[in-house]
Parts: sequence; C-alpha cells; structure tokens
Amino acid sequence: MNEQKAASLREAFDRSVEMVKGLPGTVGLYLKDMETGLTASYRAEESVGAASVIKLFIMAEAFRQREEGLLSFDEEVTIRQEDKMPSCGALTYMHTGLRVTIRDLVVLMIIVSDNSATNLLIDRLGLENIQKEIDRLGASNCDIQRKLWQSELSRKGIHNHVSAAGVGLFMEKLLRGEVVSEESSKEMLSILLDQRLNGKMPFYLHSEGIRCAHKTGEDDGITHDCGIIYGPSPRIFCFVSEHTDVPEAERVLQEAARLVAHAQ
Repeated sequence: MNEQKAASLREAFDRSVEMVKGLPGTVGLYLKDMETGLTASYRAEESVGAASVIKLFIMAEAFRQREEGLLSFDEEVTIRQEDKMPSCGALTYMHTGLRVTIRDLVVLMIIVSDNSATNLLIDRLGLENIQKEIDRLGASNCDIQRKLWQSELSRKGIHNHVSAAGVGLFMEKLLRGEVVSEESSKEMLSILLDQRLNGKMPFYLHSEGIRCAHKTGEDDGITHDCGIIYGPSPRIFCFVSEHTDVPEAERVLQEAARLVAHAQ
C-alpha cells in the first residue's frame, strides 16, 4: 500500500513540476510524505527572496526565548504611530497607543501576516538571534538580514531569503516536535492551522475539509506558500517563486497542492 501511495505521490509531484516549468523566473518545489517517507524536490535548494515566509523563523525564535525564560508571551507592547508598517495585517489600522502582548504579535504575524507585528518582534528578539535559530534548525539557504519595509537596504541588495527545502525541513521538525520543544512545536502548528490567508495552497482544499498549516509570502514577482497538508497522511509541501508571473504562479500552486493532497 505504501509503495502504491508513494508512486501516486511521485506522479502528482512530477505533474506539478511540468506545470512549474512553464512559469518564468525561479520556482522551487519540495514535497515530503510523513507516512511513506517519499521526498521529492525541484530546484528546492535555490535561494529566493523570503517575503513573509521568513516570519516562520521569527516565530520559532520567539518560542525559543520563551522556553529559555528570556521572554514572556504576556509582556505588553504599546503600538506607536512609527511602528505601523504598510500593507498586510491589522495593527496599522488600529489606534495608536493600543497595547498588545507578545503572544498577540506572534499570532498576528502568522495568521494575517502582520508586518507591524513582525518588525516589533524583530526588534524585541534581535536579528542575530533569529539567524542563529535558523542555523540551529539547519534550514538551508535561509537567512534574515533586515526588517521589513527597509527600502534603503533593499535598494542596496540586502534581502531576506528562503528555499523550499529549508522551509520544508522546518515543517518536518515542527511535525516531529523538534522546533524548540514538543510543546512549542504543537503550539506553532496550532497557530499555522489558524491561517487566514488561504487563497493559495488551500484554495481547493478547505472546501473539501482538508486542513493546511501553512505560511504564505508575496512581493513584486514573488509568491510563496509553504506548509503541511493534512490529507491521507501529513504531507509537507513548499512552493517558492521569484521573478515570476504571480497570478499564473498562484494558479499552478493551487493545482499542484490539490494534486499532492489527493494522491493516494
């Protein structure tokens, strides 16, 4: 049975790769089925602009610091006008002076990809500490070099990066309870399951009752979605892209996720 399932998954992945090959730019795919152990990849080690997928590693560092007694998730932060970042999230639209907890920041950063929450957490946790956590996790070709919306640094070519394989390993360690601790891993998975931005990987799956614990990312020419599809067995699926046609890439992502989810 496992051999049949692995063969079906391999076929679904190969069909996904054929679709991806029709897209411009760099596109990386990574798949791992936790039941059969099947692993498949396409350009998965290639580094691309991280966009909001970098927030996964910021979350992990927040949990590590909590575990070590360096941070309380009940600690409160006051939102100042200068803390409000453009685009994604909720805090930008809340009143100045709002008090939120570190836990609130972590949850908002993940489930609505709040950029204001992200930069506040980077300030509190420290860029170097986040990078050390990335390195501890062994996430290949993933790095954090700056906060979000730092246009001057961006013009100088200073960016954050991820790879499909690096994020895939992170997701596997979450499933195995190996990111910080088993308890913290379960908490992080619970947050990822509450994701509100569900137009990519789960586009077809949510209406079919298939859950996804995942994190999206997008920027000019960039669209990502990386996570776990809870289909016939837990399947790690990561799609990252750069210099691509975003609407077309997202259609491919949606279809590829459906193929992977239904292979059995």
